[in-house]
Amino acid sequence: MTAPVEVPLPAGLLTLEQALDAVLAALGEPLDSEDVVIADLPGALGRALAEPLRAATDLPPWDNSAMDGYAVRAADTTTARQDGPIRLQIVGEVAAGVAPSPLRKAGTALRIATGARLPAGADAVVPVELTSSVDERGEAGGARAGAAVGPVPAAIDVHAAVLPGASVRHRAEDVTAGQALLKAGTIITPAVVALAAGSGRPSVRVHRRPRVGVLATGDEVRASGADLGPAGIPDANGPALRALVAAAGGTAVELGIATDVLADVEGRLRGALAGPLSVDAVVVSGGVSVGPYDVVRAAFERLGRVDLWRVAVQPGKPFAFGLTEDGKPLFGLPGNPVSTFVTFELFVRPALHALAGLEPRRRQRDRALLLDPMSTSVGRRTFVRAIAERDEDGTPVRDAQGRVRLRAAGGQGSHVLSALAVADALAIVPEDVGDVGGGSELEMWWLER
Repeated sequence: MTAPVEVPLPAGLLTLEQALDAVLAALGEPLDSEDVVIADLPGALGRALAEPLRAATDLPPWDNSAMDGYAVRAADTTTARQDGPIRLQIVGEVAAGVAPSPLRKAGTALRIATGARLPAGADAVVPVELTSSVDERGEAGGARAGAAVGPVPAAIDVHAAVLPGASVRHRAEDVTAGQALLKAGTIITPAVVALAAGSGRPSVRVHRRPRVGVLATGDEVRASGADLGPAGIPDANGPALRALVAAAGGTAVELGIATDVLADVEGRLRGALAGPLSVDAVVVSGGVSVGPYDVVRAAFERLGRVDLWRVAVQPGKPFAFGLTEDGKPLFGLPGNPVSTFVTFELFVRPALHALAGLEPRRRQRDRALLLDPMSTSVGRRTFVRAIAERDEDGTPVRDAQGRVRLRAAGGQGSHVLSALAVADALAIVPEDVGDVGGGSELEMWWLER
């Protein structure tokens, strides 16, 4: 995390770092843990291991063939050459998934499939490409006649010597039973699923996904698609916040739309925090400023305490955070939808990661040139919705110094959803900068698209 810049802030405002550090410090330990079946991909992917992942079996569990070919004694091939092959009698074959018979005699071999268990008595595999088949009359076939399919030949000619262990995957060469494979906090990815399943683990222990109550507020706010009447607006924040919670790895619980009445907001929050819903955190949009109908902060104070309020960022200065009496986090975000999105990115997303046992992460950072001039407020860190220039393959265009070329996505007002929807990055203007000239170098964060 970068250090706060040395610029006077408006009275009562915290820097982004001060606010985020306070939020994360207040959260305490991650949520409790549970076992999930590793094959239950919607339930497992994106979760954090609550304990080290240990192998239940060796991987591979036994020596096996890395090639289609012939299981041999390497000593039987030491004199084999392309122009002077040695001949081995074929005494059977080994299919994958079948316990093999031993290779008992010198001068013999078993045809073996990739992944099949290496028979006792064999210590190497000759790839089929280095052999040619010999029929019952002792007549050799073509250069690649020692095929891995079709009838098993009576004998083969081996055209190259192999060393012990050649084309063999040895038992436990990847993983040993009981070995700690991954540390607690590791995110379950498809590769981790493969490792856990391949090492014999049918389930893993992970931290719970945070259950997050999402409440929109405002007398003017209507459910999307509902009749707006003479002064209503569609609810963008509720659906957006539920999507953001899901994208951050949480489980969103819809709490509806509250009026600008303290009793309504407080009642919905109390119902979500206790009883059958019993959410782990709540996120409220709107009602956190200083107007006569902004009642969310008062509701938080009735449920517990408010630890901070107002941060030096743009958009999104009104931001409330507190804890219930039993330590559940309360997030109050601004009502303008772009401000809601940005403050969720800055504060709620890292907090949900921490609750889920993940390392709190911001978006991937990069260096950028913002090609469009921009006016911002000195004293507040500004997050400009931007679009990266891309080539015909969709790869971001960079200048000779490796900086991504960015354009403003459109209008930067905190109500402009159209610009937010097409943005694939946030360009960050520091607190000590007001007017940004076209072509200025800035830090940027990549957004998902």
